[in-house]
Amino acid sequence: MTILMELVLLAVGFFMLVKGADWFVDGASGIADRFGIPQLVIGLTIVAMGTSMPEASVSITAALKGSADITVGNVVGSNILNILIILGLASAITSIAVAKTTIRYEIPFMLFVTVLLAVLGYTGGAISLVEGIVLWVFFILYLLYMFWLVKTGQAEADEMEVQGSIGKLLLMVAAGLVLIVWGSNVSVDAATALARIFGVSERFIGLTIVALGTSLPELVTSVSAARKGKADIAIGNIVGSNIFNILFVVGTSALIIPVAFASNFLIDCAIAVAAGVLLWAFVFRTGKLNRVGGITMLIGYAAYFVYLLG
Repeated sequence: MTILMELVLLAVGFFMLVKGADWFVDGASGIADRFGIPQLVIGLTIVAMGTSMPEASVSITAALKGSADITVGNVVGSNILNILIILGLASAITSIAVAKTTIRYEIPFMLFVTVLLAVLGYTGGAISLVEGIVLWVFFILYLLYMFWLVKTGQAEADEMEVQGSIGKLLLMVAAGLVLIVWGSNVSVDAATALARIFGVSERFIGLTIVALGTSLPELVTSVSAARKGKADIAIGNIVGSNIFNILFVVGTSALIIPVAFASNFLIDCAIAVAAGVLLWAFVFRTGKLNRVGGITMLIGYAAYFVYLLG
């Protein structure tokens, strides 16, 4: 009964995270729109960060509770899963076109920040306050780059159409934040309890179950887009989410409390880099991620999961 209860709590926590992020994004975007804030700003900030809100909330909560393995594991695990599982599934459904800027700049930058995370974590055994600031500096530079892309017409900001009064929108923001914070607490506690029950490490739980749960918004969005024939946005969104996870999520966690970085995470960071290189290799010449690439990625994740079990 204890195991079943913790699994139910984990599922409830994930549901609260996904629904909370959805309400928060809709409410905050609606309020911003009402005050005349350009859709460009809304798309690059509130909407872009919204899909990674579960990762941010869970990772920061885990760091505050001393479960640093879940913090780093959640971020690195989500990034691996985003590429190998989410893009793997989406491209297995239909071929995905990739923007030139994503191939030339964003994928290489994603690889760079992943290596940066590994270096910063390994050198001191933790991501410190100063290193958190370094990650935030790169995050601000990335946001400025996104603004430049849209201003020069090389990328489009997400458009939001949210209806409702200011009161309703404020309620959505408040309820979304409550669900996100509450859901992250429930998820971290349940995941930690399951790790103890099954005798596995928090690293394993963070890299697999928690990573999958917090990646649900990206998974649903990308697979749904692929099924509707609009999968050309999937890769850009996933790459952007991976960059955000490292720079904002880990960076913010480190600003609050030093985030311990176990030596085992070097291997996981290497896998994350390998997944990014694999993606880059498949799209570099053709500008598309086809079904062969998608199936290869799914096989790659299966091999990684077997490694984790060992």
